[in-house]
Amino acid sequence: MIETTKAIVLTTIKYGDTSLIATCYTEKKGVKSYLLRGILKSKKTKIKSAYFQPLMPLLLTANHNNKGSLNSLREVEVISFYHSVYSDIKKRSIALFLSEVLYYSIKEEEKNESLFKYLEASLLWFDTHTNISNFHLLFLLNLTKYLGFYPELNLVNLPYFDMLEGQFISSNNSNTVSGEKLTQFKKLLGINFDAIHEVNFNAKNRQEVLSILIQYFELHLDGFRQPKSLNVLRSVFN
Repeated sequence: MIETTKAIVLTTIKYGDTSLIATCYTEKKGVKSYLLRGILKSKKTKIKSAYFQPLMPLLLTANHNNKGSLNSLREVEVISFYHSVYSDIKKRSIALFLSEVLYYSIKEEEKNESLFKYLEASLLWFDTHTNISNFHLLFLLNLTKYLGFYPELNLVNLPYFDMLEGQFISSNNSNTVSGEKLTQFKKLLGINFDAIHEVNFNAKNRQEVLSILIQYFELHLDGFRQPKSLNVLRSVFN
């Protein structure tokens, strides 16, 4: 079935000497993978490998096959070139990290319009703002709304956060966060990206909150693994 859809690049891997397999999150069909034959060899091809950088927003005309199989692309257009995502070292590190997180988090080959709109809008905000040191933290936390495990806030004043249950509780167990780490984590709850400059994390706070979020994803998503780029991200913001 040939159709045109918006897409966001999640990851690419080399296939043979001249080809790539690109995995994208599409607006109409969820996660789809495409075999890009000869894209690394021919300079005359209309589809360029540079189009498939992490989180690039694309308009794809694709031949979509059955679920689980590789698809082919007929046309690719960059919807809008980011102004700063790939030229700023901090933003580039965040983009690589978030693309890996999304790749390990989203598996469904089905339409999820609200999730796609969230990704599209938040990445545009990311590209057009400069105070982005905490962007990835709020991005991950808000992502859990669309994946089904955003923290319950009705008992937010209780002293422990149970990461397995996703709720605040009054007693400690092996999956809880408490004390200063919880205080820092709660700074992100209920805010949007325009308020993120008001969150006063130091380097230590930022790393601790990131570790909480990674563990939270691991507890709730089967097959989720720590991104390879996590250490790079930590060193950039340390």
